[in-house]
Amino acid sequence: MPPRPVHEPRRDDCPWCGSKRLRTRLRAPDLRHRRPGTFVVDECLDCAHAFQNPRLTVEGLELYPADGERRPVARRQLRATARAMLPFPEPESWLDVGTGDAPFPEAAKELFAYTAFDGLDPTSRVERAHAAGRLDEAHVGRLTAPEVLSRLRGRYDVVSMLHHLEHTRDPRAELAAALTALRPGGHLLLELPDPASASAAVLGKWWHSYDQPRHLHLIPPANLRAELQAQGCEIVVTDRRAAHTPHDLAAAVSLYAERSRLRPAAGPLTALAAALDHLLAPALRRTRFSNAYRIIARRG
Repeated sequence: MPPRPVHEPRRDDCPWCGSKRLRTRLRAPDLRHRRPGTFVVDECLDCAHAFQNPRLTVEGLELYPADGERRPVARRQLRATARAMLPFPEPESWLDVGTGDAPFPEAAKELFAYTAFDGLDPTSRVERAHAAGRLDEAHVGRLTAPEVLSRLRGRYDVVSMLHHLEHTRDPRAELAAALTALRPGGHLLLELPDPASASAAVLGKWWHSYDQPRHLHLIPPANLRAELQAQGCEIVVTDRRAAHTPHDLAAAVSLYAERSRLRPAAGPLTALAAALDHLLAPALRRTRFSNAYRIIARRG
């Protein structure tokens, strides 16, 4: 029996708007783990959606796992993300999608002591997080799976997806599932890489948020807002500043140094770049170098 392909057929149209006006934005190998392959990110010239093309199949993605390998986020930044929900009514129940080891629910509990935090993840890490007391309930699977969504329908006041949509095969279906899990009037909290960040142009394939082949989609804020409104939501917050994560230089230096003659000095160089990231963060988050955005939407 011949081996199954790891790539789907290359598409000639944008998966977001259907336009055939595409350009190649990036060609990159797997810089993090040096597994075989070169991956292409195309960009739509009409709606600016960027996407892996050809896309890895489900079997192909299993060769380049993302679960358990995402860059840790500082607890202070996780608390700041949770703080964005303080102006709204205190939630009774909150679902964190793609929660992994549940660092975000653990940090958010410091601000929402009376909220029940549940987590969803395709791996058993979510069960370990529940056993460690970081979650009230653990759900293993994917939100779009019918058997999962049927259990979670209409249960939550808040659903969070933090740097999750870029990993999904069908972001629109993922959004629809998240809204299904919300109660009427509930809030969807989203954070994503910003494909318009100037860091993408300056750093090229070394920009951490490209992360090929694990990131399948890079969605512009305008596209995401329009989709949420089309699905019946009211956009209550759009923020390009607060979601900025100061790690672009450190990640790029680390990736480059590990693949060059600078490898013996990778540790000190990365530490220096990390210090520079944090030093520049207050200024960069106010410019086009901000690398992420946050949207809060209310379900109608």
